[in-house]
Amino acid sequence: MKEMRAEPGSFRDRQGRVFYIGNQVFRGLSPTALAEWEALSRTRFFNVAMSQGHVVATERVDPDRFASAPRDLQGWAGYLTHTPISFVSYPYEWSFSMLKDAALLHLNLLAQALQEEFILKDASSFNIQWRGAQPVFIDIPSFERWSPGEPWSGYRQFCQLFLYPLMLQAYKDISFRPWLRGRIDGVEPDTMANLFHGCARFKRGVLAHVVLQAKLQAKAGDTKRNVRSDLKRAGFNKTMIEANVKRLHRFVERLTWRASRSQWSHYTDLDHYAGQEKQAKADFVRRVAATKRWAMVWDIGANTGEFTRLVAEYADCVVAMDADELAIERLYGALREQRDSRILPLLVDLADASPALGWRGLERKSLTQRRLPQLTLCLALIHHIVIGANIPLTEFIGWLAGLNSALIIEFVDKQDPMVQQLLRNKDDVYDDYDEDVFRTALAGSFKIAETQTLGTSRRTLYFARPNHG
Repeated sequence: MKEMRAEPGSFRDRQGRVFYIGNQVFRGLSPTALAEWEALSRTRFFNVAMSQGHVVATERVDPDRFASAPRDLQGWAGYLTHTPISFVSYPYEWSFSMLKDAALLHLNLLAQALQEEFILKDASSFNIQWRGAQPVFIDIPSFERWSPGEPWSGYRQFCQLFLYPLMLQAYKDISFRPWLRGRIDGVEPDTMANLFHGCARFKRGVLAHVVLQAKLQAKAGDTKRNVRSDLKRAGFNKTMIEANVKRLHRFVERLTWRASRSQWSHYTDLDHYAGQEKQAKADFVRRVAATKRWAMVWDIGANTGEFTRLVAEYADCVVAMDADELAIERLYGALREQRDSRILPLLVDLADASPALGWRGLERKSLTQRRLPQLTLCLALIHHIVIGANIPLTEFIGWLAGLNSALIIEFVDKQDPMVQQLLRNKDDVYDDYDEDVFRTALAGSFKIAETQTLGTSRRTLYFARPNHG
């Protein structure tokens, strides 16, 4: 049997545990969670959601399959298997519209579940993953049968991990990513209330979902009463939950982020290449990409995805990463319209990429702890890393070597207009930014298979394979 390993961080779910056998994903269930699964699997909404790809495909498996598993993976009342997600991402790597669409998916599933007497007990944005530009709900044990009189216990969590981050960006043009990356449970109501003073408190949704929540939180902290029991005795009913979910759905739909331009969002509109050089670059990338079928490709510095789309023709999954928020927002919008399931756009600043987070650093994995690529595209990026982010050239090549993937990389020399723009108002202390230094560093970890200089543009393309692997 292939290696079995438990998913780090799954100890937060006391009703089950996620683990892997090779590339297959399994979940052990407690007796309570198994009973809920059996009821859930008979509902119409759940099976329709799975068939539409809104919920991860899930089925029960024979427990005898795990007889030789490690002790902590044995003894569960039942086991499920889930269709794997190509690349796990986190909300602090998503664009505004990605988080918004994930929130709407959660609310849609909750509304459908309530119609068949089920509810989502959790409302974490981490319960959503992506197949390309399509959000997919993955936390199956979050569905449970609704008990009459019970409130929606996930409402506050929905606010902290979906609604408040969206409101910060829509109302104040404050990026939500540092907030979600900085605290695994999201933005607290009192913190959010402190950010909305004076007239800002009268913006749509602030009084109802922020100010009132903060007051209730403070009140709950000063009382020993059981709030859930109080609500049940007061006659709290499902209609109230459905009305709240409907209002939230309308509210989230109306939230927009109106940024129209960023430093690099119009990068591909600029003419960096003379004559047929851009076509020559595309031909080089296509020729290399066409040499095999790639299971996983990373396009780092993807911008709005011009070359991402090209290489996606020869790949099962391409993760398109860029540090420019508006560029990724635009790429996601285009992919969503095209219903593209091969390309996952993510906001990633390689100079400050997502770290491991949570209890003992195990609950959220760093970028390179997830799934490494077979091919990496690094086009028109190295000058941004070395000169823009002050990362030594050899350090960056060393990081690329650690991916152990084939590499298409473009070197842009110092006389190029884009490099000159980065050097403007800076002392040129970048002696290491030199093509001879670059080639020597690359040859230390890779076998250079092919190069192509793009005419007079002062740019050179390299295709290299790792020395080991």
